[in-house]
Amino acid sequence: MMSILTLGVLNRVMIKELVLPATLVTLTIAMHQFVSPVRVWFGQMSDARPIRGYHRTGYVWLGATAFCLTSFSIVQVIWQLGESFNLHGWSLGTQLWLGLLGLMFACYGIFVSASSTPFAALLVDVSEEENRGQLVAIVWSMLTVGIVLGAIISGVLLGELELDTPLDLLRSSINQLFLVVLTIVLGLAVVGTAGIEGKYSRYSIRANLRSDQEPITLGRALKILTANSQTWIFFVFLIAMTISLFIQEPVLEPYGGEVFGMAIGETTRLNAYWGMGTLAGLSLTGFLIVPRIGKIATTRYGCMGVAASFALLLFAGFTGQPLLFKIELFIFGIAAGVTTTGALSLMLDLTAAETAGTFIGAWGLAQAIARGSATVLGGAVLDLGRQLFDTPMMAYGTVFCLPIIGMTLAVWLLRRVDVSQFKEQSQQAIAQVLAEDLDT
Repeated sequence: MMSILTLGVLNRVMIKELVLPATLVTLTIAMHQFVSPVRVWFGQMSDARPIRGYHRTGYVWLGATAFCLTSFSIVQVIWQLGESFNLHGWSLGTQLWLGLLGLMFACYGIFVSASSTPFAALLVDVSEEENRGQLVAIVWSMLTVGIVLGAIISGVLLGELELDTPLDLLRSSINQLFLVVLTIVLGLAVVGTAGIEGKYSRYSIRANLRSDQEPITLGRALKILTANSQTWIFFVFLIAMTISLFIQEPVLEPYGGEVFGMAIGETTRLNAYWGMGTLAGLSLTGFLIVPRIGKIATTRYGCMGVAASFALLLFAGFTGQPLLFKIELFIFGIAAGVTTTGALSLMLDLTAAETAGTFIGAWGLAQAIARGSATVLGGAVLDLGRQLFDTPMMAYGTVFCLPIIGMTLAVWLLRRVDVSQFKEQSQQAIAQVLAEDLDT
């Protein structure tokens, strides 16, 4: 739901309605991804410093409260930025508002990291290797349901807005949307994790350190993390895959508006089409595909499907058929669901139980860097395409060609991932770090 608000609503409003440059808009929004190195720190903190006896739950709740409050503040800053830009252009005041907006998005990213990294580590804590494909399918299906519901709620609350809606009406409608959705988000974050860690977590059992040994600190955890060659291969794979998967995110709604002539509410509902496809892909993959062909093969076929989907997305744009565009988004969602389930199941396997939070933080770092880069890259390439071509379709087509190349690279990297080699190297690194502690 939060992704709908930030990348489905705010980016559309800033680019289309407030007429701010797409590169600056996407760069500012991406600040919440570029603070992602804190994910490693929050992951290690949740490993080593429980809150009231719980390693994950307290971080999830505190982070969720903070990012909800921050996101509403971001909306108010956007209105001030738009007003200053329309009245005074790129004056000092406008630049200060833009800087404040970037800072607010950075704070938002820190709080999201504080909540999401311990939550992902909790998935490792409550699962075994053989059932993680199903767990990922269920959890990310709920995430996709959130995207679909967020798109529907946004479409309903913004449904009366037209292409040339007065700014005052736009402002009140979006403020109302954020108040409703943020209340739902915070409630779900608390209810969805209450009691889970206390009943199902196996973290304390798996962290098989003797009572006389000190906890694994951030420095020691990073040694374990970086000693594994498989870690580096999978890190780069995640970056290539995630950039390719999400480069469409900041330009999809403007694409619907400029190429297909859709209003704000209609472009917001586009997320529901690929969200439903993703939900179908997640469900099929976790329970049928992964158990039969394995996580690596599933991920490989998913990446190939995403590349083919972007080719179809280009075809839909050239035909100018809105119905074909919506059908293609559903197909893209299926391919994205297959890729996501395979990759995230593989990610949980490539995590050492003794330092689960730190490894999840590293994988989250790779994904966040990639999503931030995808956001900026999508906007920058769109601006470049507009400079090179006279028609909107050619400009957007320039963006949609990039993930085809990126997914080809991801498939090549995936061929070099070996889970058994990762486990062997991780245990050797853990033993070496603990031996160094005993020597000191």
